[in-house]
Amino acid sequence: MDAISVIRAKRDRGELTDPQIDWVIDAYTRGEVADEQMSALAMAILLNGMTPREISRWTDAMIRSGERMDFTALGVPTADKHSTGGVGDKITLPLAPLVAACGAAVPQLSGRGLGHTGGTLDKLESIPGWRALLSNEEMLDVLRGCGAVICAAGDGLAPADKKLYALRDVTGTVEAIPLIASSIMSKKIAEGTGALVLDVKVGSGAFMKNLDDARELARTMVGLGRSAGVATVALLTDMSTPLGLTAGNALEVRESVEVLAGGGPADVVELTLALAREMLTAAGVRGKDPADALRDGSAMDHWRRMITAQGGDPDAPLPVARERHVVPAPATGVLTALDAYAVGVTAWRLGAGRARKEDPVQAGAGVELHAKPGDHVTAGQPLLTLHTDTPERLPYALEALTGAVTVAPAGTAFTPAPIVLDRIG
Repeated sequence: MDAISVIRAKRDRGELTDPQIDWVIDAYTRGEVADEQMSALAMAILLNGMTPREISRWTDAMIRSGERMDFTALGVPTADKHSTGGVGDKITLPLAPLVAACGAAVPQLSGRGLGHTGGTLDKLESIPGWRALLSNEEMLDVLRGCGAVICAAGDGLAPADKKLYALRDVTGTVEAIPLIASSIMSKKIAEGTGALVLDVKVGSGAFMKNLDDARELARTMVGLGRSAGVATVALLTDMSTPLGLTAGNALEVRESVEVLAGGGPADVVELTLALAREMLTAAGVRGKDPADALRDGSAMDHWRRMITAQGGDPDAPLPVARERHVVPAPATGVLTALDAYAVGVTAWRLGAGRARKEDPVQAGAGVELHAKPGDHVTAGQPLLTLHTDTPERLPYALEALTGAVTVAPAGTAFTPAPIVLDRIG
Protein backbone atom coordinates (compact mmCIF):
# COMPACT_ATOMS: atom_id res chain seq x y z
CA MET A 1 0.00 0.00 0.00
CA ASP A 2 0.96 3.65 -0.29
CA ALA A 3 -0.20 6.86 1.34
CA ILE A 4 -1.27 8.54 -1.89
CA SER A 5 -3.82 5.83 -2.74
CA VAL A 6 -5.31 6.04 0.76
CA ILE A 7 -5.51 9.85 0.56
CA ARG A 8 -7.14 9.69 -2.87
CA ALA A 9 -9.70 7.15 -1.70
CA LYS A 10 -10.93 9.40 1.10
CA ARG A 11 -10.55 12.56 -1.00
CA ASP A 12 -12.92 11.02 -3.54
CA ARG A 13 -15.45 10.16 -0.79
CA GLY A 14 -14.58 6.48 -0.75
CA GLU A 15 -14.79 4.17 2.26
CA LEU A 16 -11.40 3.04 3.48
CA THR A 17 -10.94 -0.71 3.85
CA ASP A 18 -9.77 -2.35 7.05
CA PRO A 19 -6.34 -3.13 5.52
CA GLN A 20 -5.97 0.49 4.35
CA ILE A 21 -6.77 1.82 7.82
CA ASP A 22 -4.50 -0.68 9.57
CA TRP A 23 -1.65 0.10 7.19
CA VAL A 24 -1.85 3.90 7.29
CA ILE A 25 -2.00 4.05 11.11
CA ASP A 26 0.91 1.64 11.48
CA ALA A 27 2.97 3.33 8.75
CA TYR A 28 2.37 6.80 10.21
CA THR A 29 3.41 5.60 13.67
CA ARG A 30 6.65 4.19 12.21
CA GLY A 31 7.35 7.35 10.19
CA GLU A 32 6.79 5.79 6.77
CA VAL A 33 3.85 8.14 6.17
CA ALA A 34 4.98 11.76 6.44
CA ASP A 35 3.22 14.47 8.45
CA GLU A 36 2.16 16.29 5.28
CA GLN A 37 0.56 13.10 3.95
CA MET A 38 -1.33 12.44 7.17
CA SER A 39 -2.37 16.11 7.17
CA ALA A 40 -3.92 15.64 3.74
CA LEU A 41 -5.73 12.49 4.87
CA ALA A 42 -6.99 14.21 8.04
CA MET A 43 -8.39 17.07 5.94
CA ALA A 44 -10.10 14.59 3.60
CA ILE A 45 -11.66 12.88 6.65
CA LEU A 46 -12.83 16.24 8.02
CA LEU A 47 -14.48 17.12 4.70
CA ASN A 48 -15.90 13.71 3.76
CA GLY A 49 -16.42 11.92 7.07
CA MET A 50 -16.20 8.24 7.96
CA THR A 51 -18.71 5.43 8.38
CA PRO A 52 -19.19 3.86 11.82
CA ARG A 53 -17.19 0.85 10.64
CA GLU A 54 -14.29 3.06 9.56
CA ILE A 55 -14.31 4.95 12.87
CA SER A 56 -14.35 1.73 14.87
CA ARG A 57 -11.48 0.24 12.85
CA TRP A 58 -9.48 3.50 13.00
CA THR A 59 -9.89 3.58 16.79
CA ASP A 60 -8.89 -0.07 17.11
CA ALA A 61 -5.82 0.47 14.92
CA MET A 62 -4.69 3.34 17.13
CA ILE A 63 -5.17 1.22 20.25
CA ARG A 64 -3.13 -1.58 18.65
CA SER A 65 -0.31 0.85 17.84
CA GLY A 66 0.76 0.61 21.50
CA GLU A 67 0.18 -1.02 24.86
CA ARG A 68 -2.91 -1.39 27.05
CA MET A 69 -2.98 -0.68 30.78
CA ASP A 70 -4.74 -2.63 33.52
CA PHE A 71 -5.76 -1.23 36.91
CA THR A 72 -7.45 -4.30 38.38
CA ALA A 73 -4.58 -4.67 40.85
CA LEU A 74 -5.75 -1.45 42.58
CA GLY A 75 -8.73 -3.32 44.01
CA VAL A 76 -11.09 -0.34 43.64
CA PRO A 77 -13.34 0.78 40.76
CA THR A 78 -11.76 3.20 38.28
CA ALA A 79 -13.46 6.12 36.55
CA ASP A 80 -12.18 8.70 34.12
CA LYS A 81 -13.58 11.79 32.43
CA HIS A 82 -12.81 13.49 29.16
CA SER A 83 -13.86 16.89 27.87
CA THR A 84 -13.89 17.69 24.17
CA GLY A 85 -12.40 21.06 25.01
CA GLY A 86 -13.67 24.47 25.91
CA VAL A 87 -12.70 27.92 27.12
CA GLY A 88 -12.03 28.19 30.84
CA ASP A 89 -12.66 24.44 31.15
CA LYS A 90 -10.60 23.66 34.24
CA ILE A 91 -13.04 21.01 35.50
CA THR A 92 -10.54 18.12 35.48
CA LEU A 93 -8.42 19.82 38.14
CA PRO A 94 -10.98 19.80 40.97
CA LEU A 95 -12.87 16.80 39.59
CA ALA A 96 -10.15 14.13 39.81
CA PRO A 97 -9.32 14.62 43.51
CA LEU A 98 -13.03 15.07 44.29
CA VAL A 99 -13.99 11.68 42.83
CA ALA A 100 -10.99 10.08 44.53
CA ALA A 101 -12.18 11.50 47.86
CA CYS A 102 -15.50 9.69 47.28
CA GLY A 103 -13.97 6.25 46.77
CA ALA A 104 -13.12 5.71 43.08
CA ALA A 105 -9.63 5.71 41.59
CA VAL A 106 -9.16 8.27 38.80
CA PRO A 107 -6.44 7.51 36.20
CA GLN A 108 -6.84 10.78 34.29
CA LEU A 109 -4.84 10.94 31.08
CA SER A 110 -4.98 14.49 29.76
CA GLY A 111 -3.62 16.52 26.87
CA ARG A 112 -2.24 19.84 25.73
CA GLY A 113 -4.19 22.78 24.39
CA LEU A 114 -5.87 22.38 21.00
CA GLY A 115 -6.43 25.57 19.03
CA HIS A 116 -8.34 28.11 21.10
CA THR A 117 -9.07 25.61 23.90
CA GLY A 118 -6.83 25.17 26.93
CA GLY A 119 -4.98 21.99 27.85
CA THR A 120 -5.09 20.40 31.31
CA LEU A 121 -1.38 19.57 31.27
CA ASP A 122 -0.44 23.12 30.26
CA LYS A 123 -2.46 24.41 33.21
CA LEU A 124 -0.95 22.07 35.77
CA GLU A 125 2.58 22.75 34.53
CA SER A 126 2.19 26.29 35.85
CA ILE A 127 2.54 24.75 39.32
CA PRO A 128 6.27 24.83 40.21
CA GLY A 129 7.84 21.38 39.94
CA TRP A 130 4.74 19.53 38.73
CA ARG A 131 5.44 16.74 36.22
CA ALA A 132 3.09 15.59 33.46
CA LEU A 133 5.29 12.73 32.24
CA LEU A 134 5.12 9.65 34.44
CA SER A 135 6.09 6.05 33.77
CA ASN A 136 3.37 3.42 34.12
CA GLU A 137 4.88 2.41 37.46
CA GLU A 138 4.89 6.01 38.71
CA MET A 139 1.30 6.45 37.59
CA LEU A 140 0.25 3.38 39.56
CA ASP A 141 2.18 4.56 42.61
CA VAL A 142 0.42 7.94 42.57
CA LEU A 143 -2.95 6.23 42.15
CA ARG A 144 -2.30 3.92 45.09
CA GLY A 145 -1.19 6.76 47.34
CA CYS A 146 -3.54 9.54 46.28
CA GLY A 147 -6.52 7.93 44.56
CA ALA A 148 -6.07 10.16 41.51
CA VAL A 149 -3.42 11.01 38.96
CA ILE A 150 -3.49 13.53 36.10
CA CYS A 151 -0.73 12.93 33.57
CA ALA A 152 0.20 12.66 29.92
CA ALA A 153 -0.35 9.43 28.06
CA GLY A 154 2.94 7.52 27.97
CA ASP A 155 4.77 6.98 24.72
CA GLY A 156 3.57 3.39 24.68
CA LEU A 157 -0.14 4.24 24.94
CA ALA A 158 -1.77 4.82 21.52
CA PRO A 159 1.40 6.39 20.04
CA ALA A 160 -0.40 6.87 16.72
CA ASP A 161 -2.84 9.21 18.44
CA LYS A 162 -0.08 11.16 20.14
CA LYS A 163 1.40 12.05 16.74
CA LEU A 164 -1.93 12.74 15.11
CA TYR A 165 -3.25 14.80 18.05
CA ALA A 166 -0.40 17.30 17.74
CA LEU A 167 -0.73 17.40 13.96
CA ARG A 168 -4.47 18.16 14.03
CA ASP A 169 -3.86 21.16 16.28
CA VAL A 170 -1.80 22.95 13.64
CA THR A 171 -3.51 21.84 10.42
CA GLY A 172 -7.11 22.99 10.94
CA THR A 173 -8.47 19.46 11.36
CA VAL A 174 -9.33 19.46 15.06
CA GLU A 175 -13.09 19.56 14.42
CA ALA A 176 -13.37 16.28 12.46
CA ILE A 177 -15.85 14.11 14.41
CA PRO A 178 -14.24 10.77 13.40
CA LEU A 179 -10.81 12.03 14.49
CA ILE A 180 -12.10 13.52 17.75
CA ALA A 181 -13.97 10.32 18.64
CA SER A 182 -11.13 7.96 17.75
CA SER A 183 -8.52 10.13 19.44
CA ILE A 184 -10.39 10.30 22.73
CA MET A 185 -11.58 6.71 22.81
CA SER A 186 -8.34 5.07 21.68
CA LYS A 187 -6.55 6.58 24.68
CA LYS A 188 -9.36 5.92 27.13
CA ILE A 189 -9.89 2.30 26.07
CA ALA A 190 -6.14 1.61 26.04
CA GLU A 191 -5.85 3.28 29.43
CA GLY A 192 -7.94 0.52 30.97
CA THR A 193 -10.46 2.56 32.98
CA GLY A 194 -13.62 0.73 33.97
CA ALA A 195 -15.97 3.71 33.60
CA LEU A 196 -15.83 6.85 31.47
CA VAL A 197 -17.86 10.05 31.49
CA LEU A 198 -17.59 12.29 28.44
CA ASP A 199 -18.15 16.04 28.66
CA VAL A 200 -19.11 17.04 25.12
CA LYS A 201 -19.06 20.81 24.81
CA VAL A 202 -21.59 22.65 22.64
CA GLY A 203 -21.48 26.28 21.52
CA SER A 204 -19.23 28.93 20.03
CA GLY A 205 -16.26 28.03 22.24
CA ALA A 206 -16.51 24.32 21.49
CA PHE A 207 -15.50 22.32 18.44
CA MET A 208 -19.15 21.22 18.20
CA LYS A 209 -21.15 24.37 17.48
CA ASN A 210 -24.64 22.84 17.56
CA LEU A 211 -26.51 20.15 19.47
CA ASP A 212 -26.94 17.83 16.48
CA ASP A 213 -23.19 17.58 15.87
CA ALA A 214 -22.54 17.20 19.58
CA ARG A 215 -25.06 14.39 19.86
CA GLU A 216 -23.49 12.64 16.88
CA LEU A 217 -20.06 12.83 18.49
CA ALA A 218 -21.40 11.73 21.88
CA ARG A 219 -23.26 8.75 20.45
CA THR A 220 -20.20 7.73 18.43
CA MET A 221 -17.95 7.79 21.48
CA VAL A 222 -20.44 6.12 23.81
CA GLY A 223 -20.83 3.34 21.24
CA LEU A 224 -17.07 2.88 20.92
CA GLY A 225 -16.66 2.73 24.69
CA ARG A 226 -19.48 0.29 25.34
CA SER A 227 -18.32 -1.98 22.50
CA ALA A 228 -14.96 -2.15 24.27
CA GLY A 229 -16.57 -3.03 27.61
CA VAL A 230 -16.18 0.40 29.23
CA ALA A 231 -19.25 1.80 31.05
CA THR A 232 -19.60 5.05 29.10
CA VAL A 233 -22.00 7.99 29.30
CA ALA A 234 -21.85 11.52 27.91
CA LEU A 235 -23.13 14.88 29.08
CA LEU A 236 -23.64 17.65 26.54
CA THR A 237 -22.70 20.92 28.24
CA ASP A 238 -22.91 24.57 27.27
CA MET A 239 -19.83 26.36 25.93
CA SER A 240 -21.35 29.56 24.54
CA THR A 241 -19.78 31.45 27.47
CA PRO A 242 -16.43 30.65 29.14
CA LEU A 243 -16.60 28.43 32.20
CA GLY A 244 -15.84 30.29 35.39
CA LEU A 245 -14.09 33.63 35.48
CA THR A 246 -10.70 32.76 33.96
CA ALA A 247 -9.20 31.40 30.74
CA GLY A 248 -5.47 30.76 30.96
CA ASN A 249 -3.12 28.32 32.63
CA ALA A 250 -2.13 29.64 36.08
CA LEU A 251 -5.34 31.68 36.25
CA GLU A 252 -7.40 28.51 35.95
CA VAL A 253 -5.32 26.61 38.50
CA ARG A 254 -5.97 29.38 41.01
CA GLU A 255 -9.71 29.20 40.35
CA SER A 256 -9.69 25.39 40.65
CA VAL A 257 -8.10 25.61 44.09
CA GLU A 258 -10.87 28.02 45.10
CA VAL A 259 -13.43 25.35 44.13
CA LEU A 260 -11.59 22.70 46.15
CA ALA A 261 -11.59 25.10 49.10
CA GLY A 262 -15.38 25.23 49.00
CA GLY A 263 -15.76 28.41 46.91
CA GLY A 264 -15.27 29.26 43.25
CA PRO A 265 -17.69 30.27 40.49
CA ALA A 266 -21.12 28.65 40.64
CA ASP A 267 -20.99 27.24 37.10
CA VAL A 268 -17.66 25.50 37.71
CA VAL A 269 -18.93 24.00 40.96
CA GLU A 270 -22.19 22.86 39.35
CA LEU A 271 -20.50 21.08 36.44
CA THR A 272 -17.80 19.55 38.65
CA LEU A 273 -20.45 18.02 40.91
CA ALA A 274 -22.58 16.82 37.98
CA LEU A 275 -19.63 15.02 36.38
CA ALA A 276 -18.44 13.62 39.71
CA ARG A 277 -21.84 12.06 40.37
CA GLU A 278 -21.92 10.54 36.87
CA MET A 279 -18.44 9.08 37.33
CA LEU A 280 -19.25 7.52 40.68
CA THR A 281 -22.52 6.06 39.39
CA ALA A 282 -20.85 4.61 36.27
CA ALA A 283 -18.15 3.06 38.46
CA GLY A 284 -20.74 1.60 40.83
CA VAL A 285 -19.48 3.58 43.84
CA ARG A 286 -22.08 4.58 46.41
CA GLY A 287 -21.72 6.46 49.66
CA LYS A 288 -20.16 9.90 49.99
CA ASP A 289 -21.80 12.82 48.22
CA PRO A 290 -19.24 14.87 46.22
CA ALA A 291 -20.68 18.10 47.64
CA ASP A 292 -19.73 16.88 51.12
CA ALA A 293 -16.17 16.17 49.94
CA LEU A 294 -15.83 19.82 48.89
CA ARG A 295 -17.23 21.06 52.18
CA ASP A 296 -15.23 18.84 54.53
CA GLY A 297 -11.84 19.42 52.87
CA SER A 298 -11.24 15.81 51.80
CA ALA A 299 -11.15 16.75 48.10
CA MET A 300 -8.54 19.42 48.87
CA ASP A 301 -6.49 16.86 50.80
CA HIS A 302 -6.45 14.55 47.78
CA TRP A 303 -5.46 17.48 45.52
CA ARG A 304 -2.51 18.41 47.69
CA ARG A 305 -1.29 14.82 47.90
CA MET A 306 -1.67 14.34 44.13
CA ILE A 307 0.22 17.53 43.24
CA THR A 308 2.99 16.71 45.72
CA ALA A 309 3.30 13.12 44.45
CA GLN A 310 3.92 14.46 40.95
CA GLY A 311 6.70 16.78 42.09
CA GLY A 312 4.65 19.92 42.50
CA ASP A 313 4.47 22.34 45.41
CA PRO A 314 0.79 23.05 46.20
CA ASP A 315 1.82 26.01 48.38
CA ALA A 316 4.11 27.70 45.86
CA PRO A 317 2.98 31.01 44.35
CA LEU A 318 1.62 30.60 40.83
CA PRO A 319 3.16 32.57 37.93
CA VAL A 320 1.75 36.02 37.27
CA ALA A 321 1.97 37.74 33.89
CA ARG A 322 4.13 40.86 33.70
CA GLU A 323 1.57 42.98 31.83
CA ARG A 324 -2.15 43.60 32.31
CA HIS A 325 -4.67 45.43 30.16
CA VAL A 326 -8.22 46.23 31.25
CA VAL A 327 -11.09 46.07 28.75
CA PRO A 328 -14.02 48.23 29.92
CA ALA A 329 -17.72 47.53 29.51
CA PRO A 330 -18.91 49.33 26.36
CA ALA A 331 -22.29 50.41 27.78
CA THR A 332 -24.55 50.35 30.81
CA GLY A 333 -27.12 47.56 31.02
CA VAL A 334 -27.37 43.78 31.18
CA LEU A 335 -24.52 41.72 29.80
CA THR A 336 -26.31 39.20 27.56
CA ALA A 337 -23.39 37.67 25.64
CA LEU A 338 -19.68 37.12 26.18
CA ASP A 339 -18.57 34.91 23.33
CA ALA A 340 -16.52 31.92 24.49
CA TYR A 341 -14.68 31.49 21.19
CA ALA A 342 -13.55 35.13 21.15
CA VAL A 343 -12.28 34.86 24.73
CA GLY A 344 -10.46 31.63 23.88
CA VAL A 345 -8.76 33.15 20.84
CA THR A 346 -7.82 36.20 22.92
CA ALA A 347 -6.17 34.00 25.57
CA TRP A 348 -4.41 32.03 22.85
CA ARG A 349 -3.06 35.20 21.21
CA LEU A 350 -1.88 36.50 24.59
CA GLY A 351 0.36 33.43 24.89
CA ALA A 352 -1.79 30.91 26.75
CA GLY A 353 -1.92 28.61 23.69
CA ARG A 354 0.33 27.56 20.84
CA ALA A 355 0.31 28.11 17.07
CA ARG A 356 2.78 25.26 16.39
CA LYS A 357 3.04 21.96 18.22
CA GLU A 358 6.55 22.80 19.47
CA ASP A 359 5.63 26.28 20.79
CA PRO A 360 5.88 27.01 24.54
CA VAL A 361 2.97 28.55 26.42
CA GLN A 362 3.02 31.39 28.93
CA ALA A 363 1.93 30.18 32.36
CA GLY A 364 0.54 33.56 33.42
CA ALA A 365 -1.17 34.58 30.18
CA GLY A 366 -4.92 34.60 29.78
CA VAL A 367 -8.18 36.44 30.31
CA GLU A 368 -9.91 37.28 33.59
CA LEU A 369 -13.67 37.93 33.49
CA HIS A 370 -15.26 40.46 35.85
CA ALA A 371 -18.86 39.78 34.76
CA LYS A 372 -20.88 36.97 33.21
CA PRO A 373 -24.06 37.05 31.10
CA GLY A 374 -26.97 38.11 33.27
CA ASP A 375 -24.90 40.57 35.31
CA HIS A 376 -25.58 44.31 35.30
CA VAL A 377 -22.60 46.35 34.05
CA THR A 378 -21.82 50.06 33.93
CA ALA A 379 -20.10 51.71 30.99
CA GLY A 380 -16.39 52.00 31.67
CA GLN A 381 -16.21 49.46 34.49
CA PRO A 382 -13.62 46.67 34.08
CA LEU A 383 -15.18 43.85 32.06
CA LEU A 384 -12.08 41.81 31.22
CA THR A 385 -8.44 41.91 32.24
CA LEU A 386 -5.91 40.59 29.73
CA HIS A 387 -2.70 39.04 31.11
CA THR A 388 0.51 38.52 29.10
CA ASP A 389 4.28 38.55 29.35
CA THR A 390 4.53 40.01 25.84
CA PRO A 391 2.58 43.29 25.58
CA GLU A 392 3.26 43.48 21.84
CA ARG A 393 0.60 40.76 21.54
CA LEU A 394 -2.14 42.98 22.98
CA PRO A 395 -3.36 44.70 19.77
CA TYR A 396 -3.71 41.33 18.02
CA ALA A 397 -5.45 39.85 21.06
CA LEU A 398 -7.87 42.78 21.32
CA GLU A 399 -8.91 42.26 17.69
CA ALA A 400 -10.35 38.88 18.66
CA LEU A 401 -12.80 40.57 21.03
CA THR A 402 -14.50 42.57 18.27
CA GLY A 403 -18.22 41.85 18.54
CA ALA A 404 -17.73 39.46 21.45
CA VAL A 405 -19.67 41.49 24.02
CA THR A 406 -23.39 42.32 23.96
CA VAL A 407 -24.94 44.68 26.51
CA ALA A 408 -28.74 45.09 26.44
CA PRO A 409 -30.63 48.00 28.05
CA ALA A 410 -31.04 47.89 31.82
CA GLY A 411 -34.03 45.85 32.86
CA THR A 412 -33.79 43.44 29.91
CA ALA A 413 -34.90 39.96 30.96
CA PHE A 414 -32.16 37.38 30.51
CA THR A 415 -32.17 33.65 31.24
CA PRO A 416 -28.79 31.92 30.92
CA ALA A 417 -28.58 28.54 29.20
CA PRO A 418 -28.42 25.53 31.52
CA ILE A 419 -24.95 24.05 32.02
CA VAL A 420 -26.04 20.47 31.19
CA LEU A 421 -28.00 20.39 27.94
CA ASP A 422 -28.48 16.65 27.42
CA ARG A 423 -27.29 13.20 28.48
CA ILE A 424 -26.42 10.34 26.14
CA GLY A 425 -26.42 6.79 27.49
